[in-house]
Amino acid sequence: MTYKVHCIDVKNQLQNYIWILEDSSTKEAVVVDPTEAQLVQDFCQTRNLILSQIWLTHWHKDHIGGVPELITERNIPVYGPREELSHIPFISHPLQHENHFKFNHLKVDILAVPGHTLGHIVYFIDELDILFCGDTLFAMGCGRVFEGTYAQMYHSLNRLAALPPRTQVYCTHEYTLSNAEFALTVEPDNLALHSRVEQVRKMRDSHQCTLPTTIALELETNPFLRAESEEEFSRIRILKDNF
Repeated sequence: MTYKVHCIDVKNQLQNYIWILEDSSTKEAVVVDPTEAQLVQDFCQTRNLILSQIWLTHWHKDHIGGVPELITERNIPVYGPREELSHIPFISHPLQHENHFKFNHLKVDILAVPGHTLGHIVYFIDELDILFCGDTLFAMGCGRVFEGTYAQMYHSLNRLAALPPRTQVYCTHEYTLSNAEFALTVEPDNLALHSRVEQVRKMRDSHQCTLPTTIALELETNPFLRAESEEEFSRIRILKDNF
């Protein structure tokens, strides 16, 4: 396969991951939500990759912190949410819901997912069954509702839940184990959840990355995607905020 996704573990307090999408036929690469420039530069240098695009999901500093330094070296196009230009002035290609653009021959589709922030977007590549979803959907969890409403977040998650079940979901934090422990309090009788939690505990014991997940797996084990109404979603989200 021509395209590969690599993970850079930032090893910071927020447990950020930076994702690199590589076109191995051209050695060109995209970085998604670069927390720190140096980690990206070192990664690309080691693997002889040419950074050709930067994709941002939302304006929080742990997702955009490395961009200014990455673009001072070279004029790299920066894709990001049109709604958040006031927070991210260095976006050169502002995007909104149902826009699309190309990385080499790949078509990249944009979905708006307000909730965590008002302008949050995600990047979906149908051809590769890949979703880069920032802080909207997590493995067995979802992002905190900082700027939007619970209703917005509920509808944003439903938008992602409607993607093909085989879609691989690349979130930007290693929150899987704490999410799993909370999910068990919501659905103590969910057998699929119990078996997944066991697997995640083993992975984390050996410091493995628990991502990507898939839409199918989240539909089975993520209480936020399984909520059947805005009210139920809000109740679970408030419980998680206080967990």
